[in-house]
Amino acid sequence: MKLATGLPVDIDGTAALLLAHGYVAQRELATAVFLALRLQRPLLLEGEPGTGKTEIAKTLAAMLDRPLIRLQCYEGLDLSAAAYEWNYARQMLEIRLAEGSAQKAALSEDLFAPRFLIPRALLKAIDPANAVAPVLLIDELDRADEPFEAYLLEVLSEFQITIPELGVVKALLPPIVIITSNRTREIHDALRRRCLYHWVDFPDAERELAILKLRVPDAPAALARQIVAFIQGLRRLDLYKLPGVAETIEWSRALLALNALVLDPATLQSTLGVLLKYQDDIARVHGSEAAKLLEQVQTSIKSGRG
Repeated sequence: MKLATGLPVDIDGTAALLLAHGYVAQRELATAVFLALRLQRPLLLEGEPGTGKTEIAKTLAAMLDRPLIRLQCYEGLDLSAAAYEWNYARQMLEIRLAEGSAQKAALSEDLFAPRFLIPRALLKAIDPANAVAPVLLIDELDRADEPFEAYLLEVLSEFQITIPELGVVKALLPPIVIITSNRTREIHDALRRRCLYHWVDFPDAERELAILKLRVPDAPAALARQIVAFIQGLRRLDLYKLPGVAETIEWSRALLALNALVLDPATLQSTLGVLLKYQDDIARVHGSEAAKLLEQVQTSIKSGRG
């Protein structure tokens, strides 16, 4: 199932290892992960929030016993927060200590030595001193500004960073790179070309039930089927933010905390805020719409279709 490097030998082995570490992957996703590992290419995962994109990187780190380095993207993210910055306070201190000494001339040439460098996520991921290749998660890249993507091109193509004052830092062991995007804006073609790509969609009912059984094993079978059928029905509605797999798991745990054995209208109405995160969506579903959907779920399960 694994090579000597710890990597899976084939697609089935990749899916099995992901499953053993709590991730139920479709074959298409397992294929994308296998190829990313085998070809040492970054993997760009796009999809709705809550569909398990970030979880892939976490699972890979656990599965391969590698450190996880996470870069959470946001508007205004710059080089000093993402890659490296110089320790100006330490530089100034050493300059002051060297004043009037014979070391001053030597220090001026050594002011941008590696000891003054503060590494951030990207530089840590390609550090030549890494004993094993880490998993680098560049999370929600669509939240960062477009110019930041241009800086990533060197990292994703060559697994290196050029530091003007120091030179090129290149990984001896290329990191496993997972990039996620919720597609709030389009990622540039230049970055896409450097990655393998997979769209992570909401799971169908069968896979979501398998995920729920794996993540919330204490949930009664009848309740689990009702939860999945209800959420699948919610995703067919015109909502601002559809509930993801994360909400499925969270709602299941909430219902267990309330000692629910099956879904009933009262419990459903009072826990919609666990599933839906916007008031407009709650107002859209609350009341008769939720009751109607619950009735459809119960009828479907009784008839053997749920």
